[in-house]
Parts: sequence; C-alpha cells; structure tokens
Amino acid sequence: MPELRENPATKRWVIIATERARRPEDFKKDIPAAPGIPPFDAKCPFCEGNEALSGEEIFAIRAAGTKPTEKGWQVRVIPNKYPVLVPPVKGSPVEPKRHKSGIYLHMDGIGKHELVIENPAHNKCIATMSVEEVSSIIRAYHERYIALDWDPSYKLVTIFKNHGPRAGASQQHAHSQIVATSFIPLHERFAIEAAQRYYDELGRCVFCDIIKGELADKERLVMRNEKFVAFVPYAAMLPYEVCIIPFKHSTTFADLQPQDIESLAEILRGVLSKFYHGMNNPDLNYIIRTVPHHSAGEPYYHWHIQVLPRLTTPAGFEIGSGITVNVALPEESAKFLREFKL
Repeated sequence: MPELRENPATKRWVIIATERARRPEDFKKDIPAAPGIPPFDAKCPFCEGNEALSGEEIFAIRAAGTKPTEKGWQVRVIPNKYPVLVPPVKGSPVEPKRHKSGIYLHMDGIGKHELVIENPAHNKCIATMSVEEVSSIIRAYHERYIALDWDPSYKLVTIFKNHGPRAGASQQHAHSQIVATSFIPLHERFAIEAAQRYYDELGRCVFCDIIKGELADKERLVMRNEKFVAFVPYAAMLPYEVCIIPFKHSTTFADLQPQDIESLAEILRGVLSKFYHGMNNPDLNYIIRTVPHHSAGEPYYHWHIQVLPRLTTPAGFEIGSGITVNVALPEESAKFLREFKL
C-alpha cells in the first residue's frame, strides 16, 4: 500500500508510491557513452586561458602574483552575463520600493547574480575532482556568501548548482550560481516558520532531532565523517534526494568554520561521486539552505545542503496538488548509495 510521510522540518506530506517503486538500475541514464570531453574548449568562456571572454573577476582563488585576466586560478567568481536580478543603482534606496498598479504589486528587480567557475578544466565536475579542489569551491561559496549576506541591499543569499540540462545547466563547464535577493521568497519563509513552530512547541531544533533520529535508525544513512552526515530524508520529495548537514547546530552557512571546509568537501564530493559512478552521472541540483541575515544565531534553524537528482518529471497530480510522489523507497535509495563503493 502507498504510504504518506510528513517532513517534520517543513510539514510537507509526500506520497511514497510503494506499488510503483522502482529499483536503482531503473533510474540509471540509458544513453550511449559520450565522446571524451577535452580539458580545454577554445569557445568556452569558463576555461582557463579564456579569462577575457568571461568578464570581470569578483573573487578568485589563484596563484600568488597572477592577475585577474591571467591563468593560474583554481576557482573564479564572475558576474552572470544574463542575470535574473541586477544590483541597485548608486544613490538609490537600499531597499527597493513596492509600487501598486491597480490591484497588482511590483518593484524593481534588485539583487545580484554571480557565477562560480569551479575548476580551470573543461572536463571536470565535483564528482571527479580532488577533495582539495572541492574545498576551494566551498571556500569561494563561503567568502561570497559572507560578503553578500552583510550587504544591506539584500535579504537572502541562495547558493545552488545546476548539473546537466534537465537540471537547468546551459554550460558544460562546471559552475555554480549565487543569487542575492532583496526580498525573502514565501517558499523560504514557510520553511523557516515551520522550524520556528517546532522550536516553540518543543524547545529543540527540528533538524538536530532529525539528525539524532537518522543516526539511531541508520536505515537512511548514506555517509558521514566527524563533522557532517548525509542521509536520504524520511519523506524525500524526489528519488534519491540527499540531505548533507553539520552535526553541530549552526543556523547559517556564514557559521561554517574554515577548519570544517575540507570535511564538507569530502562529504559533498562523496555523495556526488556515488551518483556519478553508481547512476551514470544523472542531472541534479543542489541548494544550500540557510536563513536570512536577520535570523542568524536563532536556535530553531540548521543550515544544510539539499541534493536533488532529476530522475523523474512531476506530472499533473503533483503540479495540481502540490504533493510530490516519490517512486523510490528512501530506505532502499540510501542502501544503494551507502553500499556503492567508489
């Protein structure tokens, strides 16, 4: 019989469609092997050597003495050439004003949209990088997060990755994105408010309770180290969804300590490598879930990374009802990922 499961952190219900359940091999990409991808593409604006094609360098981890227009970098952050939001004009109000047009409300599209070029090589992705290389990516995330989080023009900073065309990636070269918005989306407010209600009722962080439950249950664990744990959520919205979360209670991504970056890189690379090798490199997204600057230090939220493989397509019932249907049992998904040896 199908089972309804509730996510205690978001209060969202998910249908686990046991009668439609599919095995891990059913989700693997069934496509012919692609020809080898070269380490350099003369037309790619993100490749090392093509710095002049990518625009201004906002931040970089590069060899000492090298210039923003030169080779010698490990990670670069640049403005998105086609931003969804743009920075405020100098001298304009820090917070954009809302305007009424009849019954409708609108405001200027103020924000900032950056690209994180994750590696100089055209043919690498996080799953095939070293832990040291992935650590550089996370360090860049952290540096830019702090800079944008403290900017009074912005209310929320979202860091995310689109890997593969089904996940929204338009460039082959590995990259992530950072978007700072001048408002807090309703979706994020609902999630924060759900965690706050849990804390108000029980006096505990719902995510800390989830970690304790998953460690005790063990069925949905994927991997762990001293600082972080990865598991398939009890009420996973999508097949093979994975949550990566620090053991220590920490409200915002800004709280990530420099000495813990390598541990996070180890877990993130490990999870994505299991997908890459075990499921033939599926398209996926990941998002760093954190709180707005004004909520930093609150006891009810716990930042984490949500990894969402794009293995199925939402259909009419899911779009119409807002209820997701997961055709992979979370326990079986976790078992496959946990036991897959790299």
